[in-house]
Amino acid sequence: MQNAIKIASEVISNLPVDTMSPETTEHRQGFIHPTKIEGKMEDVQIQFILRDFDTPKLDEYEQLLRRTTEKVLEKYPNAGYELKIKHQYRNMREVLDNYPQVIKYATDACANLGIEFDLGLIRGGTDGAVLSHKGLPCPNLFTGMQAIHSKYEWVSVQDMQKAVDMTIEICKEIAKNKK
Repeated sequence: MQNAIKIASEVISNLPVDTMSPETTEHRQGFIHPTKIEGKMEDVQIQFILRDFDTPKLDEYEQLLRRTTEKVLEKYPNAGYELKIKHQYRNMREVLDNYPQVIKYATDACANLGIEFDLGLIRGGTDGAVLSHKGLPCPNLFTGMQAIHSKYEWVSVQDMQKAVDMTIEICKEIAKNKK
């Protein structure tokens, strides 16, 4: 008998410990992140997020995951695995580089409203990334969130109003530039 739960645990424990995970990386470093493990003795499913600013590196992470699994399974001749890849978030920069005007609309709108802006990087997946890759170039915009990604995340009514004002101002910028 081979226990799928123990095998899955071994696959996860054989992934890099000091690198390639959200808790050990920062800035532009990519990662492999197990997010869910579910199953029983006979079969288990593990879900991972593979994330990087550089899309081709995602293939490298997939291959590392595949090699790690195959190496663990060498000890378990009756076990097998199936790896399904579902593309989720890719770097919106790949799209936005072709549409620099959308960032200009947003920065001009912020400047018009006296809202300070930061053209920095966001490491996580975002709606803007999904929308950009579906054909709607969309940079990440200010929303006023506080304590982001924690169970204490919140936003004030005043900041929500600023986000609405910014959206309206972006529309004005687009209209002005379409003349």
